[in-house]
Amino acid sequence: MTSLLQGLKNIKWKHYINYIAVGIFAILFTLMTFGGSLPQSTLYMLEEITMNILLSVSLCLVVGFLGELSLGHAGFMCVGAYMGGKLAVILSKTALGNGVLSFVFCMLLGAVVAGAAGFLIGLPALRLKGDYLAIVTLAFGEIVKTLFQNSSSESFGGPVGLRTPRFDKQYLFIIGFALVLLALFVIQNLIRSKHGRAITAIRDNEIAAKATGINVTKYKLLGFIISAAFAGIAGVFYSFSHNYVKAEVFDYNYSIEILIMVVLGGMGNISGAIISATLITVLNTELQTILTGDRAVLKDVIYALILIAIVIYNNAPALRSFRERFTPRAFVRRLLAKRKGNAYNADDDARWDVVPTKIDMDEVLSVDLKVVESTMRPDKEDKSDE
Repeated sequence: MTSLLQGLKNIKWKHYINYIAVGIFAILFTLMTFGGSLPQSTLYMLEEITMNILLSVSLCLVVGFLGELSLGHAGFMCVGAYMGGKLAVILSKTALGNGVLSFVFCMLLGAVVAGAAGFLIGLPALRLKGDYLAIVTLAFGEIVKTLFQNSSSESFGGPVGLRTPRFDKQYLFIIGFALVLLALFVIQNLIRSKHGRAITAIRDNEIAAKATGINVTKYKLLGFIISAAFAGIAGVFYSFSHNYVKAEVFDYNYSIEILIMVVLGGMGNISGAIISATLITVLNTELQTILTGDRAVLKDVIYALILIAIVIYNNAPALRSFRERFTPRAFVRRLLAKRKGNAYNADDDARWDVVPTKIDMDEVLSVDLKVVESTMRPDKEDKSDE
C-alpha cells in the first residue's frame, strides 16, 4: 500500500490533466445521454465541440510547437470530409452499413489522404517561412475547395455537395471524445519525446537547430503530416455529423477561425486550445440561436468584439499584473504553495516556538542593548596626553 501511494505521488499529474478532464466530461455526458436527459441541441453542440477541439489541437502542433503559420487547415479537413464521406456512401450499400466499422474505415481513409496532401503541399511549402508559407497554405485550401466545387455530380456532388449518411446522433459525440483522447495521446507524447524537443528547437531557433544536426525539413514534414491527418479525421467526423458535405463551408474563414482558437488558447498550450475551442463553439452556437431573422447580421459583429476583448485581455501590458494574480493557474499555484509551506513548517522540529530555551523568545526580542563603559587596566591607559 505504501509503495502504491508513493507511486501515485511520483506521477506527474500535470501531464495527464487533459486526459482526466476530457474523460470526466465524456463519462458524464455519456451517462446523461443514456439516461435520456440530453436534448438534441446539446448532442449537436457536443459533436461540434469535439470536432473543433480536434482541429485546434492538431493545428496547435504546427502553429504553437513548430512555429509555422498555416492557413490551410480547412483544406485538409475538406479532403478528409469528401473522401471519407464518399467511402461512407459506398459502404452504406454493403453489409457494413452505417456502423462503427464503416466509420473506422472512413476515418483511416480520410487520415491517409489528408496526410498525403499535407506531405505534397508541405514538401515545397515548408522551405518557405512566415507570410509566404501562410499564402501558400491559404492557396492550397482555396484550390481544394474549388476542385470539389467543380467536380461532377456523380463523383463528389459538384456545387450542390455530397450527400452522406448520418451516424446515430446519440452516440456520435462519444466517438468524438474518443478521437480527442487519441489526438491528445499522439500529440502530447510526440511533444514530450526527443522528436518533440527537436520540433520546439526548430521553433525557437532554426539556424541553431540546423547547427546541432537536426533535420529541419524532416521534422517540419512530420508535424505537418500529423496535423493534416487529424484535420482529415475531423473532416470525416463532419461528414458523419451532417447530412451533406459542401465545399464552400471549408473556406479561408474557417481556417482563420481554427487559428483563432489556437491563438486565444495560447501558442503551444494544448489545454488552452481545448478550452478556447469549447468556448468559441458554444459562443457561436448561442449567438446563432439568439440572433435570428434581421438580427442575424449582428452575430459576426458581436463575435468579433468578444474576440477583440479576449485578445486585449491576454496581451495588454497594463493588465499583466492582473492576469498573473487572478488566473486559475496562479490561484492553484498560490494554494499549493501555501499548503506546502504549512506542511513544511508543521514538520519542522527546529521551529523557534518549539525549541526549549531558558528565556522566552519575547524577552529576547524586547531586550534593550546598553552601552557599557569598559574599564581599562592601569598599564593599558591611553598615554596620548603625555
